[in-house]
Amino acid sequence: MRGPASLQGRLSLWLTLGAVLLWAVAAAWTAVHLRHEMDEVFDSALEEAAQRLLPLAVRDIIAREKDDSPDQGVATLREHDEYFTYLVRDAEGQVLLHSHRADPAVFPPFSRLGFADTATHRIYSDAALRGTITISVAEPLAHRAHVAREALVGLALPLALIIPASLFGVWAAVRAAMTPIRRFREGIEARGRGDLSPIPAEGLPSEFQPNARAVNLLLDRLRRALEAERSFTANSAHELRTPVAGALAQVQRLIVEAPDEDTRSRARQVEAALQRLARLSEKLMQLARAEGGRLQAETPVDIAGVLRMLVADMRREARDRIELTQPDAAVMASIDPDAFAILARNLIENAMRHGAREAPVQVSLSLDGVLRVVNTGPVVPADVLGRLARPFERGPTDAQGSGLGLAIVAAIAAGTGGRLDLISPATGRADGFEARFSMSRAEMR
Repeated sequence: MRGPASLQGRLSLWLTLGAVLLWAVAAAWTAVHLRHEMDEVFDSALEEAAQRLLPLAVRDIIAREKDDSPDQGVATLREHDEYFTYLVRDAEGQVLLHSHRADPAVFPPFSRLGFADTATHRIYSDAALRGTITISVAEPLAHRAHVAREALVGLALPLALIIPASLFGVWAAVRAAMTPIRRFREGIEARGRGDLSPIPAEGLPSEFQPNARAVNLLLDRLRRALEAERSFTANSAHELRTPVAGALAQVQRLIVEAPDEDTRSRARQVEAALQRLARLSEKLMQLARAEGGRLQAETPVDIAGVLRMLVADMRREARDRIELTQPDAAVMASIDPDAFAILARNLIENAMRHGAREAPVQVSLSLDGVLRVVNTGPVVPADVLGRLARPFERGPTDAQGSGLGLAIVAAIAAGTGGRLDLISPATGRADGFEARFSMSRAEMR
């Protein structure tokens, strides 16, 4: 049987088992010692009973007149449990006096003074008048065993109550002592993907302080490294925009002023390359924004309205290739509207670029925050689907693109706690490609 997985459970279990084991050992030692003391008390009672009864029996025997039967039983006033029985005999072993329930078969012949044991009784014998009159007092060994069992049960019975009480008490004490550790663990678990701020470590035991410092130091180093990487990416993309735009303007002017067609053709190639560079810098800025962690809105926004305005703007360039389906009611979510617009635009642009030409792109949004973008086209192999969300990863296509669109969407999905699923063939179809973004429940609330 496996033990508890948590440190709190292990401490509670082992401390309780240790306490119970110590109690059991102490109870066993007490029982042995108590049995020894009880035997001494019972032996003393046997000896005292014999020494008190013997003078009375001698006086009674001497005073009474001889009759035909020297065996004289002692009548009892009322019925009662008789643990001590006695037998008074003469030197020849003839019974002179006995208690009312005495069984002569229990008493062996008198041999010596003191204690003797039979299979069933503990017997004390004494003598008077130079050994002419003897007395033997017997006590059943079963009585002593019964009293010992009662004492042992009295010691063991509290153990049945102590075990659950000890378990609960130890569990409560350990839980209270581990509250700072549990709070530190919950602080780690509650961190989102972009939250690298230090975790409060107040009140932690000294054994866990080095761990807390190491975790916070690691978070700080990771935060600085990510910030440097994002800053470099964003600044590089931003700084590229102005010279690329200037170079693009110069090339476009060169196309107009070129003296021959060969020069204009080469200038158009340069223009296409500069336009790809401009789109790449724009995608890099979006990727830096997606990985920056500022993806939640302070108050819920209607993402259905954001999607409606985005599709209306993109339809001007797409010649109405986009088919939008969404509920009439507002779809409220705590995602940043700009981040959602970047996500939706990249999904739609990806579908238009890689889908069949002139075939419509189906965009739908449900009330539970699921955005689906479906395009017509050949089935994408499963091994390729698993790589498409990586930066600069492209499938088997001749379409122009930077390979960053789905990576941006995946970064936003991870930063908001959502989920991106890439499916091919599309749901309910034999071909096509479907990108499905599911908003997290926390974002929808």
